Amino acid sequence: MLATGACVYRNRCRAVTLAWSVPLVMARVRREAPADERYLVRFPCHGVSPGAVSGQRVRVRSRRELARQRRPRGHRCWDHLIAAPLWPQHGANLGTLLRTCDAVGACLAVPRLPWVPEALARGNTLHHRACVHWTGRDACDWLARQRSAGSCIVGVELADEAVRLADLPAARQHTVAVLGNEGTGIPAEALGLLDLAVEIPMIGTGASLNVAVAGSLVLYRLAGFL
Repeated sequence: MLATGACVYRNRCRAVTLAWSVPLVMARVRREAPADERYLVRFPCHGVSPGAVSGQRVRVRSRRELARQRRPRGHRCWDHLIAAPLWPQHGANLGTLLRTCDAVGACLAVPRLPWVPEALARGNTLHHRACVHWTGRDACDWLARQRSAGSCIVGVELADEAVRLADLPAARQHTVAVLGNEGTGIPAEALGLLDLAVEIPMIGTGASLNVAVAGSLVLYRLAGFL
């Protein structure tokens, strides 16, 4: 399981009010924004009522501008941050994680199961070679070797000692983000290899997020982008 279904916000009323206010703001944006202009409208900050939205416009950057700001080619193995869905179940999630790894400068570690290479090739929409570490079939042995080499092992899992995603610090050393199976989470035999567990808060009815979404959130946090 990758996230909790319980609301962990300290102020439950405030969270519910904010959740209801977002659709109202978007409805107003759709009514008032010109249809022929490609602009985004900023959301109100905490403590600001939806009625106080000024409609301040943000210019959308062109593809040419983005190309000048981004890397001209795929990154090599930086060997700093690794996303490790070691018990994958759905190939589509691996392709999405590859995209996130490229965005944050991370690598992907997966077991060489018969269907995994094809899933990665099909899911890699960036048209360049991604940095993939093959772990072998024994995921726990690979984790143990990573930990012995000095890596920090962070598991995305529900646990009594887990920290909230918002409290997770950026990675300051070689870090492996371990993602469990979509249905059963991280196996019990691998929990003892974790240095830290992180929990993603949820207020909806779902019990968990899928591996791609949960992994992307944690990677952006560990990379220091959030």
